[in-house]
Amino acid sequence: SPRRTQMTTAMRTFAPAFAALGIVLLGLYVLQGQNGAITVSRPRLGAGVVGLRNTSPSLAVGMRTRFVPGRGKTGAWCDVGHKLIGGGCASQGHVSSQKTQSGVVCNALPGQAVVASIVCKEEGEFGTEDFKLNFEADSNPISPWHNIPLSAGEGLYNMVTEIPKMTKAKMEIDTKSENNPIKQDVKKGNVRYYHGPIFWNYGCLPQTWEDPNIKGDDNVGGAFGDNDPLDVVEIGSASLAMGSVTAVKPLGVLSMIDDGELDWKLIAINAKDPKASEINDIDDIEKHYPGTVSGIREWFRWYKTPDDKPVNSFGHGEKALPKADALKVIEETHKHYNDMMEGKSDKGKLWTPAAVAA
Repeated sequence: SPRRTQMTTAMRTFAPAFAALGIVLLGLYVLQGQNGAITVSRPRLGAGVVGLRNTSPSLAVGMRTRFVPGRGKTGAWCDVGHKLIGGGCASQGHVSSQKTQSGVVCNALPGQAVVASIVCKEEGEFGTEDFKLNFEADSNPISPWHNIPLSAGEGLYNMVTEIPKMTKAKMEIDTKSENNPIKQDVKKGNVRYYHGPIFWNYGCLPQTWEDPNIKGDDNVGGAFGDNDPLDVVEIGSASLAMGSVTAVKPLGVLSMIDDGELDWKLIAINAKDPKASEINDIDDIEKHYPGTVSGIREWFRWYKTPDDKPVNSFGHGEKALPKADALKVIEETHKHYNDMMEGKSDKGKLWTPAAVAA
């Protein structure tokens, strides 16, 4: 009937807006469950750092120092509420002239000395196709995917943050460009933004790969890997800077099926989060942060629908798998990565270091 046709047209017209509103409301609910309050932050990159040796006790406000074996006393200009505790990645463009680069950054673990020399440098204007966040170590370009180790020691893993919590720019490691800088995803000539903010820190584990040449089992409908590093959803209370390297504790994993491809979502927590010692497996999340796991699942189920894309689905009966299974996924994707680097799997157009690829 004409009335039904009008209603159907109206539903199609307003469905994307309702979907976007639903994503925002879902996130507000989850954030209230996690923190008891809602905090919105703008995108930012890592705090700048400066290396010091034999420094005097009288340091400027904001300076933090620690002793690094083999390097002496090292200091950094840290953001308010942050501590200088080890390696990571710092940004050149979002810091003052006082905050020069060296190699020890706020909010990483002391055990991450292997990544302590990593810094980040911006190229181009943020929010455009020209923007790149490049990684360096000892003034030499490196890849955050290939040159940062997977393990952070003591059962922890290094996470490279691509998208800080409560931001919308769709940033990602460019697996096909030289040295794999972080760039903003582009679709039809336009940089991409989520229709609502993501409510957790989002990134990936280096030296992992979801192999598109390998078919999954029946639990994931036989889906093949999505050709990317293993994604991480970090649920801690702090916003992690884009490009930062953070030791995280795996808690569980969701087997998302996105456009027919298997896209694992590792759920983890910053090892330095105040709740980290109390949250050790997937069931602990509900005790401390009620609604978080279901919130993650529903956010990723619906986030593409405002663009007239279908909802994403999940394998394993939509269940969030426990830590033991998450560790198996990390081990499996690390093996797939090593097979690619050894030439045992077809890497297609992915960029890998020439010395390894030769």
